[in-house]
Amino acid sequence: MRGNKNYLARFNLPSEAELIGLTDYDIMPAVLADHFKKDDEEVMRTKEPKLHVIELFFNRQGLPDWYITNKLPVFSRKAKVIGVMGIIRSHAGTHDHNQIYSRIAPAVEYLREHFRDKISIENLAKVAGLSSRQLGRCFAEVYGISPQTFLIKMRVQAACELLRNSNDELAGIAMSLGFYDQSAFTLHFRKHMGQTPRRYRAQALAG
Repeated sequence: MRGNKNYLARFNLPSEAELIGLTDYDIMPAVLADHFKKDDEEVMRTKEPKLHVIELFFNRQGLPDWYITNKLPVFSRKAKVIGVMGIIRSHAGTHDHNQIYSRIAPAVEYLREHFRDKISIENLAKVAGLSSRQLGRCFAEVYGISPQTFLIKMRVQAACELLRNSNDELAGIAMSLGFYDQSAFTLHFRKHMGQTPRRYRAQALAG
């Protein structure tokens, strides 16, 4: 594994020398490493790139950001796949001239700053100066998901950070991130991460 300076900064690694030889499992929770490994194996098996995959990560300021991931097969001179090259860039930076994104940009920024709060789609639409239906159509076109799912994904990703890096109780995490209760938190977390928050934390702590 290798990476540029921005990639190193995301994982608090001082130099590329610290990264060389590591796998995804050495720098991130197993459930995420499984996801990335599956993508890599698909690229190597099919010899086809995976392009424009939109994923949610937290940036160095601790705020949720959407990123576009492209994965391409690396070929030897004999046309054999010998690895995978990945490119990650901020999703927001691709929309400077995108008219549709500009319509929902105020709502996206509002969600980034207030995703822990109680937010209704009606009020979110007002932030963007759109109707709820217009907001939903624009989110679907830009992100491929509804505003509600966008918000839940932000909360789940924030929960992953807290589960890995704090000793907070599950009920406390649920309430701090705007979930109705721990049951609702567990339901949404399992849907998006494929396992319960408790199991995710156990795997993260196990390394």
